[in-house]
Amino acid sequence: MQNLSNPWRGKGLPDDVLSGAPAPSVDASAPETLIRQCPAAGETPLIRIDGLGAQVWAKDERKRMGLGSFKALGAAYVIAHRAAATGKDDLSTALQGETFVSSSAGNHGLSIAAGARAFGAKSAIYLSEHVPEGFAERLRDLGAEVVRAGSDYEGSMKAAMQAAADNGWTLLSDTSWPGYFDIPHRLMEGYLVMAAEAARQMPEPPTHIFLQAGVGGLAGGCAPYFREVWGDAPQIIVVEPEFAPALQVSIREGKCVNTEGPVSDMGRLDCKEPSLIALRGLARDADAFVTITEEEAFSVLPVLDRQGASTSTSGGAGLAAAMTMDLPREARVLCIISEGI
Repeated sequence: MQNLSNPWRGKGLPDDVLSGAPAPSVDASAPETLIRQCPAAGETPLIRIDGLGAQVWAKDERKRMGLGSFKALGAAYVIAHRAAATGKDDLSTALQGETFVSSSAGNHGLSIAAGARAFGAKSAIYLSEHVPEGFAERLRDLGAEVVRAGSDYEGSMKAAMQAAADNGWTLLSDTSWPGYFDIPHRLMEGYLVMAAEAARQMPEPPTHIFLQAGVGGLAGGCAPYFREVWGDAPQIIVVEPEFAPALQVSIREGKCVNTEGPVSDMGRLDCKEPSLIALRGLARDADAFVTITEEEAFSVLPVLDRQGASTSTSGGAGLAAAMTMDLPREARVLCIISEGI
């Protein structure tokens, strides 16, 4: 594990290195109101996890809206928001003729596909060669066109961006870059539903919060809300694979940095480029940025399996970091199980 204390805590990175990226939203009321209208909506549980040496609770997102991950709250929320804005009485056909496209490591694509189908739109999801075929089949079952492109997430994203430009499709990415902020900002707003539920469900304020990160959407969406609710008291720790430390390196360098490295088993976190919106928020709100090894990511899985909380190395990365760190037994820890197997 590599642990970096955040020198930008409380002040954030300079504006001139963030290219105008907005800060993440902290208003959960809008997404909660819209999400409640979905027939599949419903709170996910907060569960107690034993065997990690401290008092640990995990927000269990493995069955969120029938899609198996927290990302059900992201892209589908963006699409639902656009459908509602049409003012049409029949929202099931409100977006006919539109196509949403993006790259994905799996879960983001499922959210796009489900959202597009619910409101009459089409979807095209670009996957790198390392994304399991099981994800591709699930996407096709939801009506998405699946295209294999690139050897990594960044390669499939470039292909999706080109397809959007060539076909007049809407690019619906879960990351942000200079000039592309509105959609990912709305998408991260959807994650506030999960954060608000967790804040209500925690029996006591946490002393430590571990948030896993790929491009940073989950961590960047939740951390500002937890600061709004609990102030400066909790230690917020952002967790990345050692093979994809884009946020940690960016914080260390004081600017957005794209990284390189081998492919991680933590596939949904294996992103070498940070989201600028997430980087802006986390530079201000996170206390530390840690990276975990592949071995550390796997080590927590048997502990979770024995408690009926089975997940992947991506889904359990926050818990793996909590287990690896020598936390006092009186610590109250909040983590997120971000996906099922």
